[in-house]
Amino acid sequence: MTIDKVGIVGCGLMGAGIVQTCAQAGLDVVTLEVNQDALDKGISSIDSVLAGKVNKGKMTQEDKEIIMGRIKGTTDYNYFSDCELVIEAVFENINIKKEVFKKLDNACAKDAILATNTSVLSVIDIASATSRPEKVLGMHFFFPVPVMKLLELVKTLATSSETLEEAKGFGRAIGKETIVAPDIPGFVVNRLFAPFQVSAIRMLEQKIATAEDIDRGTKLGLGHPMGMLELSDLQGLDTLLDVIRAFYDATGDANLRPPVLLEKMVAAGWLGRKTGRGFFEYK
Repeated sequence: MTIDKVGIVGCGLMGAGIVQTCAQAGLDVVTLEVNQDALDKGISSIDSVLAGKVNKGKMTQEDKEIIMGRIKGTTDYNYFSDCELVIEAVFENINIKKEVFKKLDNACAKDAILATNTSVLSVIDIASATSRPEKVLGMHFFFPVPVMKLLELVKTLATSSETLEEAKGFGRAIGKETIVAPDIPGFVVNRLFAPFQVSAIRMLEQKIATAEDIDRGTKLGLGHPMGMLELSDLQGLDTLLDVIRAFYDATGDANLRPPVLLEKMVAAGWLGRKTGRGFFEYK
């Protein structure tokens, strides 16, 4: 099956990046949000990113208009009826995701592939909400989606080999390298990365080092392009807390218990770059 039209459920931080990446690769995209305000905000954010590329001479105005012309927005699941692939990119909440997949199962063609962008939750559990578990898999993108080259494909016990191969072809079509991960908490990358993030926050919480020194050590000592706390601010601390909570709930690993400092910062509304304050302050 050739994938020419893709649906994206959610046009927030991750969803908008997936929409942009697919449209830039020449695919027609339909993105769905819970209401018109959220939809307008998401599509506007994509337009702003592309406008920035035009201003920097990395893209022509004509190319920008062509890309934006491939993107359609909706609040109605029935608009996914002719999509060959639909990717869910909503909150890391298993009940919300399963409700989304029930709706997708009813609205999409029977041969359409359904994918979840979860970074930690059980894909087979999500797939159980559908009548087509063999057509369901994980497609874990990395932030920021248009920049990061990896796409982590998660094959469940029920995912067919044909579905996996079609997903690999989709990854190549949008310019991503793919790896195949088992359906276990955190898959491959977050099993490596989540403990690292939690450890950095605990070091700050326990006053072992300053935020500046933790990030300087991450960049200059470990060769990372961004500091661990700076990256957390960019990701959004509320999003990060959701991921860590889900990871902890799934594994019971005490090392992944959400740091109290992170919980208090989210409660205070210090969510990182998007609010102007997180582990660092931003103008």
